[in-house]
Amino acid sequence: MRLQLQVALNMVVAIRNARHEDLTTLVALLKQLFAIETDFTIDVERHYRGLALMLDGCGKHRCVKVAEAEGAVVGMGAAQLLISTAEGGAVALIEDIVIDSQWRQKGIGRQMMNSLEQWALEHGVTRLQLLADRTNFAALDFYDRIGWLPTKMICLRRKPRLPKSSAKASSKASAKASAKASAKASE
Repeated sequence: MRLQLQVALNMVVAIRNARHEDLTTLVALLKQLFAIETDFTIDVERHYRGLALMLDGCGKHRCVKVAEAEGAVVGMGAAQLLISTAEGGAVALIEDIVIDSQWRQKGIGRQMMNSLEQWALEHGVTRLQLLADRTNFAALDFYDRIGWLPTKMICLRRKPRLPKSSAKASSKASAKASAKASAKASE
């Protein structure tokens, strides 16, 4: 689906599904975003990999949208479906909302959010949710203006790791498998 809109200065902006040929520009947009968001570091290789995974699966459970103006991608946003036990159904996690710094304050961000919300509604979601950096006041003001409300919840995260007992068992099993493979190779 391609959505076209008029923004300030009679310029036409189209919101469309991202494509693999957009990857370089999308990574550049993520670099702008992650320069603001202190929880993340810029890692171009990781960003390419993550975006490629998103694009390979766009449609059923996730999507990446781009805003295109004057023949160039000037913004992006993504949505992924999750199952919420609280809602008893699907919810959409909205991520990576960023408009190139030269194109902000022209209504493009609002149209991007509307497009992602439309995608989410077409996929039966009952709630939209997103995370925003506490110190990204421009983004927080934007979300407030378009009707997003803060919750009393906080976001916590950590890298996954095996419990020590599982790690030892896994290490022993790996050593056993390695020894077995070596024995077969020498036969």
